Amino acid sequence: MSSQTPAQTPELLWQPSQARIASTRLTGFMDHLKRQYGVEAPDYPALWDWSRASQQNVETFWSALWDYCGVVAETRGQRATQDFDKMPGAAFFPDAKLNFAENLLQQQGRGDAIVFWGEDQVTTRLSHDALYHRVSKVAQGLREQGVGPGDRVAAYLPNMPETMIVMLATASLGAIFSSCSPDFGPQGVLDRFGQIEPKVLFAVDAYHYNGKVRASAPNVAEVVKQLPSLQKTLLIHYAGDGDPSGIDGAERMADWEDRFPGGPIDFVQMPFNSPLYILFSSGTTGKPKCIVHGAGGTLLQHLKEHQLQTDVRPGDRPFYFTTCGWMMWNWLVSALASRATVLLYDGSPFYPDWRILFRMAEQEGMTQFGTSAKFIDALGNQGAMPGDEFDLSRVRTLMSTGSPLLAEGFDVVYNNIKQDICLSSIAGGTDIVGCFVAGNPIGPVYRGEIQARCLAMDVDIYDEQGNSVRDQKGELVCRKPFPSMPVKFWNDPDGERFFNAYFATYTDTWHHGDFAAIDSATGGVVIYGRSDATLNPGGVRIGTAEIYRQVEKLPEVAEGIVIGQDVGDDQRVVLFVRLNEGHQLTDDLVTRIKQQIKSGASPRHVPAKVLEVPDIPRTRSGKIVELAVRDVVHGNAVKNKEALANPEALAHFEGREELRN
Repeated sequence: MSSQTPAQTPELLWQPSQARIASTRLTGFMDHLKRQYGVEAPDYPALWDWSRASQQNVETFWSALWDYCGVVAETRGQRATQDFDKMPGAAFFPDAKLNFAENLLQQQGRGDAIVFWGEDQVTTRLSHDALYHRVSKVAQGLREQGVGPGDRVAAYLPNMPETMIVMLATASLGAIFSSCSPDFGPQGVLDRFGQIEPKVLFAVDAYHYNGKVRASAPNVAEVVKQLPSLQKTLLIHYAGDGDPSGIDGAERMADWEDRFPGGPIDFVQMPFNSPLYILFSSGTTGKPKCIVHGAGGTLLQHLKEHQLQTDVRPGDRPFYFTTCGWMMWNWLVSALASRATVLLYDGSPFYPDWRILFRMAEQEGMTQFGTSAKFIDALGNQGAMPGDEFDLSRVRTLMSTGSPLLAEGFDVVYNNIKQDICLSSIAGGTDIVGCFVAGNPIGPVYRGEIQARCLAMDVDIYDEQGNSVRDQKGELVCRKPFPSMPVKFWNDPDGERFFNAYFATYTDTWHHGDFAAIDSATGGVVIYGRSDATLNPGGVRIGTAEIYRQVEKLPEVAEGIVIGQDVGDDQRVVLFVRLNEGHQLTDDLVTRIKQQIKSGASPRHVPAKVLEVPDIPRTRSGKIVELAVRDVVHGNAVKNKEALANPEALAHFEGREELRN
């Protein structure tokens, strides 16, 4: 994501060469469209415009993608859509039958399928043949346990090869996979898995983080006691002693797996929209929503985003820094379907220092580097120069998401990391297990802007009256159906919660909840923050990222979090800042902060109060939580602190004397 008012054409930072454009999967797809369907699109804007212009074009696009990416299926059927005019209610390929895992396990041989780094402590490699063999054994074990279509299998695991193995084995049976990372406490896990009632749980004994071993087994034991649906618990020996004796009915996964011979996998062919994953919203305003995603929609969306938007090619080695509690894990592992090698990393991205991920990029031949805006900000703040220290010649694309990537973050990428690189800031989310806006490997990168709206996604910006607007902030919407719309919410039998989450604001239109703008000159997109966190002083809506962009330019400020505090019938802007070490919030610094915001944004953005805090609360995927801070300031309870990585930070915002007048 990025933040910059699209008032004038921003600086051009990168343009692909003609040779590079010709070599991309996207150019190959455009040639495929021309040969097979007679569709001529000379560039990305023309292709995007065609891909979402009508129901027939949408159907042609997804059918062409199916063929171009070589989707394996028992049948595709004659129909590409059903009830296309209904949102919700539309469905894609309603007669198709396929298996998600079969599509990810097509590649054979002794080449790397997975390369795993657990900080600097553990390195593991699995070939395509070895991965297939282990998936087969685990699938046989799950089938013996009675797991079949519709059953849930849960993973309380780090981002390690076993997590992928369990997911693929579960999907091969037509069952449903769901995961949490081991840094979740027992209540956070129960808030999630307790709603979906899994039959089998896979967990880890301990894991590495920031150079230390963190025990998991005690938390696993507590979770198991309170999940009556469990029929089997399997403990993976990773960083601890591997002893399952303290966990009711648990067995070591290695011992259990060894009982099964492996061999050819019997992939259960399932309807296109059969449930594959249950993902969870961040849940800071109550128990997380259980978002059910379908097998076919997830597969097609990821194939498109990997191959066309990110240029993942056979033999590539893509990477995204993520945990198993964030949808970017689900996004990353689908790269197997593009015959790529998946690079996994678990632990701190700063242990022993910021170099660890770039060392991995160099040594493992990384081709796509995925990270967060905050990681890029941190590199800039530390003056890190990875491009000078590491051979990043194979890295063609750098992706960023999780929070808005400020224009200054673009400078860090091109000045400190690499000049000849496609910087693909992306935005979408758990709700669609993919992206609404993302990269364009054959197009330019402009400073502070996301490159493009995703193909076959009819993304627009609406004002409060539902009018389409340009060069003006508004609500990010999608006006036509797409395959990775959720199948449903779990435990929402009449679909009311699902409808209210996305379709209640605008008729027959997906309302995503991002405050954004489209630049009419470049076609680029700017995200200003979440709609429910936008500020509204004097009735003027202000995106939070606009303020962060300005305040974080000051060398004294590490980061900020801004909220609107209700005062009488109006709202005032309150900015909290965490300062870099050795600095204090003096009157002079407050004055400079306000002046920077006034000159860089507008007088409307200037906070009424600027206060210091030692820490800022964030979710486990690294997103700061303005709504939780707003609740604390207004004396309201934060309903699910378990969703936060550092809930203790909320105490710094509670009962502040400075906010009582």
